[in-house]
Amino acid sequence: MSESIRILIVDDHAVVRKGLAMVLRLEPSFEVVGEAENGRVGLEAAKKLNPDIVLVDLVMPEMDGQEMALALRKSNPNIKIMMLTGTEVDDRVFDLVAAGVEGYVLKNIEPGELVRAIHAVAHGEAYLHPDVIKKVINKMQPLPAPAISLTAREMEILDWMATPNTYKQIASQLSISEETVRSHAKNILEKMKQPNRAQAALMAMKMGLIKL
Repeated sequence: MSESIRILIVDDHAVVRKGLAMVLRLEPSFEVVGEAENGRVGLEAAKKLNPDIVLVDLVMPEMDGQEMALALRKSNPNIKIMMLTGTEVDDRVFDLVAAGVEGYVLKNIEPGELVRAIHAVAHGEAYLHPDVIKKVINKMQPLPAPAISLTAREMEILDWMATPNTYKQIASQLSISEETVRSHAKNILEKMKQPNRAQAALMAMKMGLIKL
């Protein structure tokens, strides 16, 4: 990933695109490289511009956010995806999380929290709004008790992984280094056989290892 986090905004409402671009350009480490009014145009723009992150509105004409995200995941898997939606969590979030979409935020998110979410996703973490986590858990089938051996510290880190806190924020809360948190998180993912933080947290909650 380049020094600046390169962002493409895809939303069918011009006022939303312009508003997001204005907010994101206030962050020195962000570069808004383009905008698109629907998924079809956004998919072509992503292939051409190769941004680090694409902010994608879920509900759009011609090609919606889900269709675009799934197509982009196949054609450009290195581009990270953050879905944007209204205050109601869409049922399609389950398929998007399962497909490996890294972020899912509500449009009423505070600008500062959006900035933190983008930084988290850009650095290999996942960001799911708590309402999204609840929605996904409710749709998951119950799982049997796991045969997973986690240390006390790993269990503590796993509990924090189910929150919107970044690894840096978790490290601050636990008075340990961010590198130590990332090392524990890597071990947790390997033991749980999960590809990313979001899916590990969801799996842990469904198994009863942690509570929301």
